[in-house]
Amino acid sequence: MAFGAGGGSPDEVRSEINVTPLVDVCLVLLIIFMVVTPMLQQGVDVLLPAGPHAEKKPGQPSDLIISVKSDGTVFVGQNWIPDKQLDTYLRAEYQKDPTRAVLLKADKRINFGKIRTVMRAANAAEFRGVAILTENQMAGRQMAGGGQ
Repeated sequence: MAFGAGGGSPDEVRSEINVTPLVDVCLVLLIIFMVVTPMLQQGVDVLLPAGPHAEKKPGQPSDLIISVKSDGTVFVGQNWIPDKQLDTYLRAEYQKDPTRAVLLKADKRINFGKIRTVMRAANAAEFRGVAILTENQMAGRQMAGGGQ
């Protein structure tokens, strides 16, 4: 008995699933997520400190993101700025747009003295709205269903 690709009567229902369209859709979705995910985060990736009173507040696209990594390197946006040039760079950024807010993302493993230095540089550049970003301590428990 031989099996053919198109065998059987024309009225017979085929029970085979064509997975090609499903694979195509999954690959397109994977590519979209791979392209969009890096664009969702602003600044450099750091491990933020957690606090019980952290609130989600909307940011503006024009906000100036200053990131301090665990090794003490400072990034403004995606640009690495040496410590000696930080004051000059922040003054130039202030001249571009004096109304923008400064969001400070500091790694929780870093010495607070480095954060004070960066905040002092932002104040010297005449920025008035310097905020420190944190993660909500309770968010992980709420997502896990642990409640309070």
